[in-house]
Amino acid sequence: MDQYKISYIIATRNRLPFLKITLQQLLSNLQPDEEIVVVDGASTDGSKEYLQELFEKNEIHQYISESDQNQAHAWNKAMLMAQGTLIKKIIDDDVFCYGAIRACKEYMLQNPQIDVVISNDLSTTIAHYQRISKLSRLPQFEKWKQGLVPSFTFGDVHMLIRRTSLALIGLYNTSYVMMDWEYSLRISYLKANIAYYTGYNALSVWHPQTVTASRNISLLNEQGKRAEAFYEYAGDRDQISNWSKMKILVGKTLSYDKYKSKDGNQRQSEDIGTAYDHFYAYLSNINAGGDFTFISSEHLSSI
Repeated sequence: MDQYKISYIIATRNRLPFLKITLQQLLSNLQPDEEIVVVDGASTDGSKEYLQELFEKNEIHQYISESDQNQAHAWNKAMLMAQGTLIKKIIDDDVFCYGAIRACKEYMLQNPQIDVVISNDLSTTIAHYQRISKLSRLPQFEKWKQGLVPSFTFGDVHMLIRRTSLALIGLYNTSYVMMDWEYSLRISYLKANIAYYTGYNALSVWHPQTVTASRNISLLNEQGKRAEAFYEYAGDRDQISNWSKMKILVGKTLSYDKYKSKDGNQRQSEDIGTAYDHFYAYLSNINAGGDFTFISSEHLSSI
């Protein structure tokens, strides 16, 4: 038996204000059968020292700090380090409901044929943190489930993976900037057993003022066309929100200059703390007030 039922994996670089909030929430919710794996990309903002201290206190279970080729490379390291039956990606600037994640965890443990669970998603920006949008890929999942399309897209922020299913679906493609977009197409195209949770286990936080990947828009367009052809993806961008379109185009290639003080040192601003307090409360409340269901590729069942 695996020592851990779930591995929470984090890949991070120079995002200390966000990382502290995310890890504080995770550590306060961690259970004995769960581990934390962190891959740091040789941060220079204090993240490396902060993580080393947590590791020495045995608060995080596995930790390395070294240079990465790109984000996909870092996340792949973390997935290969994970020891849990399940793997849950924790993005350092997004928000997670651990009660909802554990509902997904228990469902997967009780249904060992399930490779991947995805859920509904919420999205927002720090600049307008009280405006939170609900996102769903359920219509696309249903079309895929019925065999009407060979593939569909979804965000990895709310995805749980069975570790042994990596033998089927593989790791992130390190040649793709839009790594989660390509990964979702591949997972669905390979006919992995996906289950859909109608609750919300994550809230995606976007920073539109710091997007930098648009400078390589020609590469993104080329990669998109290549993946659409290979995975026979018909496309449904007219049904995706503006936030989702932007996320597909630029991924999470972000800097945080807005949150630096005049001397260049990053600080955990009051604005960030206020926004994230609101995010966690909102996500918890929406899950507490709902009657949510798991829909598998084969049957419908209620939690």
